[in-house]
Amino acid sequence: EGQKMSKSLGNFITINDLLRTDAFGGRKWPGEVLRLAMLMTHYRQPIDFSIKRLEEAEAKLGRWRNLFEEAGERGDAGEEKAIADALADDLNTCTAIGELDRLASARNGAALMAGATLMGLEAGLAAQDIGELGVDVDAFISARLAARAEKNWAEADRIRDELLEKGIQLKDGKDPETGEAVTTWEVVR
Repeated sequence: EGQKMSKSLGNFITINDLLRTDAFGGRKWPGEVLRLAMLMTHYRQPIDFSIKRLEEAEAKLGRWRNLFEEAGERGDAGEEKAIADALADDLNTCTAIGELDRLASARNGAALMAGATLMGLEAGLAAQDIGELGVDVDAFISARLAARAEKNWAEADRIRDELLEKGIQLKDGKDPETGEAVTTWEVVR
């Protein structure tokens, strides 16, 4: 906190580390939280990347999600124009987030979702918490990777389809450093 991120200082962490390990704050951080934490700072300013900032972003997303669950699509969807105007004004994400807060306070679920979508934050509002889904995604992914290693494509496809039915989409790729097969996932609406 308050320091430049640098390998020589030993405080360097990648987005991948934040998403996949508990190296920062003793836990993994959802992508939407990371995105909002970065958007909370204007692009011309250094980002204060701290646990406090991530917790602040997570709490804000939680408030917006709770409001959206309560209010649903009620409200005037045209009110998100102020967000587009803020973004058009030198990508003023701080003002845009302030507008999202205003829409949440006004309990305007339709405009809140439209504005969040404009900023790439809609998944944080609409997606269920992975714990609420009752799915151990990592166990499914491990079983699927084992099936793929054994070239048991039917089992790998079955696991993928089962997770998709539960609202979790898998994405296969290769680790850029090792070339190993990796699978990432996201909650789909």
